[in-house]
Amino acid sequence: MERRSELDKCMAGEIYDCHDGVFLEFKNTARALLARYNALAYDQKDEKREILERLLGSIGSNVSVGLPFICDYGRNIHLGTNVTVNMNCTFVDCNTITVGDDTMISSNVQLYTSTHPVEAADRLVDGWDPGSGRYRWNTYAKPISIGDRCWLGGGVIVLPGITIGDGSVVGAGSVVTRDVPPDCVFAGNPARVIRRINQSGGRTEA
Repeated sequence: MERRSELDKCMAGEIYDCHDGVFLEFKNTARALLARYNALAYDQKDEKREILERLLGSIGSNVSVGLPFICDYGRNIHLGTNVTVNMNCTFVDCNTITVGDDTMISSNVQLYTSTHPVEAADRLVDGWDPGSGRYRWNTYAKPISIGDRCWLGGGVIVLPGITIGDGSVVGAGSVVTRDVPPDCVFAGNPARVIRRINQSGGRTEA
């Protein structure tokens, strides 16, 4: 049987060695691009676009990503058209992060695809050697998908494996631990459905 790569394991949501050379290369490339990106002035839009096209997996038209921006690899982030990501957001993109069209992501939002087993016996790597170069803790990653026409308020935290449905609003400071249905206000810690929206086509305040 052919030996599977650590990258294949990662993208399949299985335990993988996040200190494997391929991931260190991804991180080094992303860090260099982010250092350039985060040093740019607010109005250097062409320069920002050029770096984002190199950093991200894909990017639509009319996209704004505020400064500073932090991500792990960049290559697993896919932003649609007319997307705004405000300042000081963190995208831990060990697995795929997809953001749909016409979606707003407010300041200080954190999207985490990476996680670890809860049980200590499962979390710690058996027979770990500090000199091995392997990470001390077993790690796996699950994708995050954010739909079209969504709005994530300031300081929202989204945990691994979450899907946020089209047209939904996630209230500021919420911790999203389960999937968000389409067309609802979702808020709290842990976040839950507060009410339905977008039902009549009229304008309502969140």
